[in-house]
Amino acid sequence: MPAGIVMLIEFFLTLKHFKVPVSLNELMDLIRALKARLIFADMEDFYRLSRLCLVKDEQYFDAFDKAFSAFQQGLELLPLNSLSADIPEEWIRKIIERDLSDEEKAEIKKFESLSDLLKAFEERLREQKERHQGGNKWIGTGGTSAFGAHGYNPQGIRVGGESQHKRAAKVWEKRQYRDLDGEQELGTRNMKVALRRLRKFARTGRPDQLDIDETIRSTARQGGWLDMQWRPQRKNTIKLLMFFDVGGSMDAHIQQCEMLFSAAKSEFKQLEFFYFHNCIYDVVWKNNLRRQQESIQLDEIIRTYSGDYRVIIVGDAAMAPYELDVPGGNVEGWNAQPGRITLENIQTHWKKSVWLNPEQKQVWEFTYTTQAIQKIFVDRMYSLNMDGLEEAMKVLVR
Repeated sequence: MPAGIVMLIEFFLTLKHFKVPVSLNELMDLIRALKARLIFADMEDFYRLSRLCLVKDEQYFDAFDKAFSAFQQGLELLPLNSLSADIPEEWIRKIIERDLSDEEKAEIKKFESLSDLLKAFEERLREQKERHQGGNKWIGTGGTSAFGAHGYNPQGIRVGGESQHKRAAKVWEKRQYRDLDGEQELGTRNMKVALRRLRKFARTGRPDQLDIDETIRSTARQGGWLDMQWRPQRKNTIKLLMFFDVGGSMDAHIQQCEMLFSAAKSEFKQLEFFYFHNCIYDVVWKNNLRRQQESIQLDEIIRTYSGDYRVIIVGDAAMAPYELDVPGGNVEGWNAQPGRITLENIQTHWKKSVWLNPEQKQVWEFTYTTQAIQKIFVDRMYSLNMDGLEEAMKVLVR
């Protein structure tokens, strides 16, 4: 089996080890892309192409980076003579010369064979007497030299050598590519991906969509006479109700909330939203500038929106204890019953309800009201990040 295929299989198994869900079909896609020469002798291009072919979900980008780093470190252990048989001399020359000065290119032309070129690499290694950081000539850490296996150059190659210094693969471990693991704050696009998990499809309404399969069957039963069959369109039946905390400590999270709101509006046809401050009391509103004149009674919302709605409440849950526990605790008005009772009524009426908290989860335990609201919602409070949003969607779709 060609050495290149063996290395790709090793790469495939490394991804499996790091829990990246790749399949043989995706590995074949990568092999076909390489055979078609979509890239040429460029490690950074290989990184991008392999990630494109093998990773189908952004949340695995971080695991892919770790696997890629481990794979590259394994490449460094290959013996020098194992590479010379598989890599064409002109291929290596071309890659090296892309990052050499004119003087160095002239020096390279003096080499008559691949063995002479590799010998020059070994001499460079022997000449170096100390650790070297950066630069474009010596072997070291963080450098851009096209020589050796111990520096880093996007167009460089790894050709063995003694493991005396830090390896070029270290650049991948330093996460110079953007992490998209579950702890990263969400962008609108990633929010849309997560919200799409909240789907239950059914065919409802007028039969205005042509059912091709049933038309064929019915026509066959009619002896060839065309019998058009129609069916209702397939639609997401999930209805969503959202409450957003605004003002005060939530000002720091406006951008996240706007992105979530934008993503929800684009994904759900049946979406209603309202605003509140700190805690939901007896009134909410839809227009922050006119909240005093155009507030809406929560009781009216409960009567209007049936219990089959899914409810997402977004807020940091941080406030003074009296705002949650006593009548009149509302800082903007008078509430006849404590906010705690209102929240209990919400989660009683809408069984499928969750709370999304933009604050870091590790600080929740230091706020009394955050802990109290967690208990009210029976631990259905989730972080406003990818992992938290996905977990919330799983709860809401059940």
